[in-house]
Order: sequence, then C-alpha cells, then structure tokens
Amino acid sequence: MPIILEALSLNTYLHEGLEVLVNFFVILLEFMGLTVIAVSAIKSFYSWIKKDPQTRLKLAEGLAMALEFKLGSEILRTVIVRDMDEIIQVGGIIILRAALTFLLHWEIKNEEKTVEKENGVE
Repeated sequence: MPIILEALSLNTYLHEGLEVLVNFFVILLEFMGLTVIAVSAIKSFYSWIKKDPQTRLKLAEGLAMALEFKLGSEILRTVIVRDMDEIIQVGGIIILRAALTFLLHWEIKNEEKTVEKENGVE
C-alpha cells in the first residue's frame, strides 16, 4: 500500500510542477504579446507623425504578431484546465483571438494592395 501512496504523491507533485511550468510560460507569452503591442503602437505613432503611408500596415502587422503570442498562451492554458466551464471559457477566448488574427491578416492583405497601388506597383 505505501507504494501506491508514493505513486499518488509523485503524481501530485508532477501535476503541480506541470501547472507551475505552464503558468510561467502563459505569463511569459502574454508579456511578449503585450510588449509587441506596445512597441508596435509607439513605432506606428511615430510613423503617423511622419505621415508614413505604411503606418496602418505596420500597426496591423504588429497587432497580428502580438495576437499570435497571446493565442499561444491560451493554447498552453488548455493543458491545465480542470472542468468544463474552464474549457468553454478558454475555447471562447481562443475562437475570439483566432477570429481577430484572421481579420487582421485580411486587413494586412488589403492594406498591402492599397500601398502597392499608391506606389504604382501592380
């Protein structure tokens, strides 16, 4: 019987260790996404002041990259969910962020076409 208790104890420690590790990387990815958003916003604001025609494109690309980091953190978060309510909540967040990423990529393609037309490249 003590062997079973040791196995249960080891399993608990491994599960708690995994949860700590996943939470660390979730926070790291969220921070990376936040950093990309902040840097992109500051650079885009500077480009806007300089009247750069590619300002919207640069900002959209930065936001798309940030959403990729944030989507990665949500996917990692699915590793440690414990009940159906958490799964539904994380799934909803993943769907929303994926939809935003899709819309941003669509906006980037349209903006690239607009910039190419303005520059005379067809």
